[in-house]
Amino acid sequence: MRLVVGLGNPGREYEATRHNAGFWWVAQLAVQERVTLKAEAKFQALAGRFGHDGRETWLLLPQTYMNGSGSAVGAFARFYKIAPADILVVHDELDLPPGTVRLKQGGGHGGHNGLKDIVAHLGAADFWRLRLGIGHPGDKAQVADYVLHPPRKEEAPLIEEALRDSLAAWPLLASGKQQAAMLKLHSR
Repeated sequence: MRLVVGLGNPGREYEATRHNAGFWWVAQLAVQERVTLKAEAKFQALAGRFGHDGRETWLLLPQTYMNGSGSAVGAFARFYKIAPADILVVHDELDLPPGTVRLKQGGGHGGHNGLKDIVAHLGAADFWRLRLGIGHPGDKAQVADYVLHPPRKEEAPLIEEALRDSLAAWPLLASGKQQAAMLKLHSR
């Protein structure tokens, strides 16, 4: 993985919301790898890099709001010549219960506006996705409100555990062992 993107919305009012699960994961990875994320105005993002096994990996938090995430990711990938297959996008997933984590490469956007915009700006969908389950409100009409609120008291520990467990799979992902990472994540 040459680029790890966390999806979310910038600003204090969104910090603790379910939609920011991707931001939470990448921020924790930054702490784990001792990476400082700095504002990169030309990419409309916070970015930082570190070396791992002789390779350089970038961390990116688009500051464009969820629906515009693709402009930051696309510009960054083009500038640094990073192929979609070398990108991991970490995001919240309505179709998974809180505490569930799934890794996959490619696929559709499943109605996730951040993924939809990234696919449009990259011109490809074969990037990797780390899907962090946040559950579904049960009614499609309530989704927008649901993702923009913090997890309920009983959901928060499940999501935190999923973040911790999935971060433990980072060394496998970083070294290109995606199948081993999938086995580890999907059997937890």
